[in-house]
Amino acid sequence: MVPALDRPPSNLAIRLATAAVMVPVILGLLYLAPPWAFYLLVVAVALVGMRELFGMTHPGDKTSQGVGVAVSAAASVAIYLYGEDPRVVATVLVAVPLFGPLFTLARLGAIETAAFRACALGFGPLYIVVPLTLLALMRRTLGDVGSNVVLLCLGLSWFADTCAYFAGRFLGKHKLYEAVSPKKTVEGAIGGLLGSVVFALLGSFFFLRGNLPVAHAIPLALVGGALGQAGDLAESLLKRSIGIKDSGDIVPGHGGILDRVDALLVTAVVVFLYTQWIGLT
Repeated sequence: MVPALDRPPSNLAIRLATAAVMVPVILGLLYLAPPWAFYLLVVAVALVGMRELFGMTHPGDKTSQGVGVAVSAAASVAIYLYGEDPRVVATVLVAVPLFGPLFTLARLGAIETAAFRACALGFGPLYIVVPLTLLALMRRTLGDVGSNVVLLCLGLSWFADTCAYFAGRFLGKHKLYEAVSPKKTVEGAIGGLLGSVVFALLGSFFFLRGNLPVAHAIPLALVGGALGQAGDLAESLLKRSIGIKDSGDIVPGHGGILDRVDALLVTAVVVFLYTQWIGLT
């Protein structure tokens, strides 16, 4: 038997230690720093995520990886600074997808993987960078409630993920989608949905009181929570198709950046669309 002092820390202990460090940093930048400081954190996270994605889709091709990250950075800056201008948004949504196949023509490589690489370059920034940048855009443009709306996005993703983790760990028996993510269970998914609802209700009664009625909070939590879990599965699908377990190892106990923001990519979009189409009361 390995002595207790010589045992490596458990994955759960590492996760908790990482959260204890990162959560205060994120909340400090969200509530105490100016909007641009929070954006710097967001864009840094987004670009690391893009580097992980291109590392999976363009292994060994440093040029394509670097150009892809640069295009992603330009798309993020455009959305953050001019996201309220529909012309800029339309330009990003049209020009970035075209970039993928056009650039792949210049760096053809193996023809068998050309379509895959072209789609990754064209779709990757819209999948990762734009949704994360929406967090900073909401922080900047929604006035006094901007930080609280971003907190709602984070909670619908990360609090729900924590609830899903513990529900799956202690109650999980039925596989949710074994072909894509063997460890995820139906019980864990239900626990995650309940976590989303609880956090949305906390927002309705406390940090978004008067802005997010209960009649909106619960449906928003169910939609955001369910689609957030689908976003988690979508990232698992990508990794499993490539044959890797984690997108990276930059976040102790969690893997890569993409492993930590896969659900947030979706919940950020859901909440953003809610603010645009329905609006805060």
